[in-house]
Amino acid sequence: MKTPEELTQLFRANGRKVTAQRQCIFRVLQGDVTHPSAEAVFESARRDVETISLKTVYQTLNDLAELGEITSLDVGTGMTRFDPNVDDAHHHVVCRRCGKVRDVYADFPDIRLPDGSDLGFEVGSAEVVFRGLCSECQTATVGDPATGASGSATNSDTAFTTDTAATTTAKARTATLAVPTNGPSGQ
Repeated sequence: MKTPEELTQLFRANGRKVTAQRQCIFRVLQGDVTHPSAEAVFESARRDVETISLKTVYQTLNDLAELGEITSLDVGTGMTRFDPNVDDAHHHVVCRRCGKVRDVYADFPDIRLPDGSDLGFEVGSAEVVFRGLCSECQTATVGDPATGASGSATNSDTAFTTDTAATTTAKARTATLAVPTNGPSGQ
């Protein structure tokens, strides 16, 4: 993601209004690896600019996504998350308990739809989402009688979902596969 100063220039160059609230949002997103929701951005920004509205946060995030400066993600956590890392090709790992999302740098050069299953879409990209338990949730789960878990949670089956998109907003097809793993890597 560009710096807050570069984003300010980009907004102006594209005829978008630049306000103190928007510049605060740019600063909040800078270097954020948590893939925040609009509500999380709002809470962080509100610490610096008390008058900021959730509507302004949503509009700014949508403008940033439209300009290609962040990616809007639906990784099944119940809310849209925003990824400021648009410079490096990557996938995601999602904690199935707390919803934490992190980047995973892995290459899947042969991932594609099977012959004849493109449903008329011109496929432009594929995304892999690994699901498992983050280290904090693994610790909370081990020996937890409420969950019925015992022993190490790191050898559980992790589902990964491939979302193949014709565009960044339209999903072409989703397939879910169970893959044994020794826990997410790249954290």
